[in-house]
Formats: sequence, C-alpha cells, structure tokens
Amino acid sequence: MNTTIPKKFTKRSLPKGVKIAIQVSIEKKGEEVIVLDLSEKSSFTDIFVILHGNSPRQNLAIYENIETELKKANILPLSREGLESAEWILMDYGYFIIHVFSKKAREYYSLENLWIDAPKLTYTSKSQ
Repeated sequence: MNTTIPKKFTKRSLPKGVKIAIQVSIEKKGEEVIVLDLSEKSSFTDIFVILHGNSPRQNLAIYENIETELKKANILPLSREGLESAEWILMDYGYFIIHVFSKKAREYYSLENLWIDAPKLTYTSKSQ
C-alpha cells in the first residue's frame, strides 16, 4: 500500500481521513490517541489509529461520530466490527484502520506493543 504515507511521518503529513478521525476522537473524549505508521511493516494497511473510551456507550459515540464526519468527506469504511459489545470497535478504511477500545480490551490486546517498532504519534486533547 505504501502510497499514502510520505517519507516523513508527522502530524502534518497524515492523510485527511486520519486527521478527521483523530480530531473527532479527541472531541468525543477518546483517550490516549496514538497513530502508528505501519507502511513499512504491514501489507494490509498503512496506519493504525488506536484509542480508548471509558464505556461502551462512549465507544459507540466515538465510532458514530468518526463514521459521520468521514462520510461527509466522502471517505467510507470497507468494514466495521465490534459494534455489538463495543469493547473493541474496528473501522477499516483500507489504508488506515481505527481501533476504538475499552480500556480493559486495549490493555489486553496491547496493539501498541505488537507494533512497538513502528513510528508513533501521540495525541492529547491539547496536541491536535
């Protein structure tokens, strides 16, 4: 895939859809938002956006708002999973995948540690 990520991985260089997803996640109080550059490490996607909410209801609100705002930008998901329990909602947009976890599920699956050698950007409500 490696066509959407510039050589330098920075907050400014992220694709529009990823920027929208991050902004919406932070607006809905998503916590510990990180972005992993997997363009050199994975054949199935270029970017992971990982965050967690504090309840299934909050996770669903984050998911719904991300999907709504990306749809306004004509960016549609290829698939989505995990809406029933909302412990781990996965939104697949092809070149980027969004993971909205519960805090417990995020700790258990620890995607950040699975991809520990991938370049990483960290966001807080003040670092947009």
